[in-house]
Amino acid sequence: MNKALQTLFDRGFVKDCTNLDALSDLMDKEKVTFYCGTDPTGASLHIGHIVPFFAMHHLQEAGHNPIALVGGGTGLIGDPSGKTEMRKILSVEQIKSNAERIKDQLSSVIDFSENPKPGLGRARLMNNADWLVDLNYIQFLRDVGKYFSVNRMLTFEGVKQRLERGLSFIEFNYQLLQSYDFKVLYDRTGCRMQIGGADQWGNIVAGIDLIQRMGGPECFGLTFNLIMRSDGKKMGKSEKGAVFLAADMYSPYDFYQYWRNVTDEDTIRFMKLFTFMDLDEIAEYADPARNINEAKEKLAYEVTRIIHGQEEADKALAAAKALFSVGADKEGMPSKEVSRTEFEGKGMGILNLFTLSGLCASNGESRRIVTQGGAEVNGTKITDPKTMITADMADENGEFILKAGKKRFFRIVIK
Repeated sequence: MNKALQTLFDRGFVKDCTNLDALSDLMDKEKVTFYCGTDPTGASLHIGHIVPFFAMHHLQEAGHNPIALVGGGTGLIGDPSGKTEMRKILSVEQIKSNAERIKDQLSSVIDFSENPKPGLGRARLMNNADWLVDLNYIQFLRDVGKYFSVNRMLTFEGVKQRLERGLSFIEFNYQLLQSYDFKVLYDRTGCRMQIGGADQWGNIVAGIDLIQRMGGPECFGLTFNLIMRSDGKKMGKSEKGAVFLAADMYSPYDFYQYWRNVTDEDTIRFMKLFTFMDLDEIAEYADPARNINEAKEKLAYEVTRIIHGQEEADKALAAAKALFSVGADKEGMPSKEVSRTEFEGKGMGILNLFTLSGLCASNGESRRIVTQGGAEVNGTKITDPKTMITADMADENGEFILKAGKKRFFRIVIK
């Protein structure tokens, strides 16, 4: 098997390929141009979205040429694949804003430089709004729509599932547009392969079929496993919601902590998928004689470094260590400044303090945390929901380190 493909198998990415032997032969003979798309329907990708782009990184390292396609056009409609209901229709302005943010996020995983280092494939960022927004619909139906069978489209799993709940006509068009993307990329760049999550199989196969029906060569599809945690929950969900890549939507510290707190069973598997560590180095951390917490710390640091940069990873690591070390740097811990006047007189109620920090969404949730023994202030467990917190209870730095449950921390700085 081609070496680059073998790397993806060894790291646990691959689920299906349309013609593995032919693709392997092609990648042995030449550097293949391939693409993966993502629709800018939100202001940030989350870690579930990023799996195909980590695979893209490894293929680029092997000299193949990636295209990261931002769906400025298809994002105006929304992909029904894997969804239980129709997406909210966003404004053109919001789609454009989201697309710009996502481009920046992908740059942390893919090297888009004009002159990449020797051996590295040339990567491009493209936006399908460039050819979809001004598309002549009648001409599109005549030139492209005639190649699609409604009967066949209805056999794809993603469409069948939505038909049970209701599938709008606008979403039904999505497969035609994604297929057309593949055809345009083939015409303009010689793109021969599309990669994506397993839920994209039907759309990818439709694009391959369209290219061949319109006189092109055999093209290929490579899909990746949808990543689930060992507890059966969907990857990328946390107590705070989706684990976004944008620092203003999910802090680098919380991002680090998410990875630091994965289960023992998931740690090595996620190292292979979400870091660029060599497999031999990962094998060292997989040694049963080695403390699994070392692997978790390494995983958290590496993923945070890739997504948020070295400085933020160092700060998050220092902040995590500060929880167990007197005098250590707590700068990377999520924090908030609160006026000293809030703690004067009788002080601030413990429930209000935990709600103010964002560790709890409401005083009702704060009450449950406190009464169930999951609340700490500067290392002291608080179990009485009527407890008042005063300024003289702060540490020597004028701070409160709040802890909710086993893994969530927040720093309140008195000003």
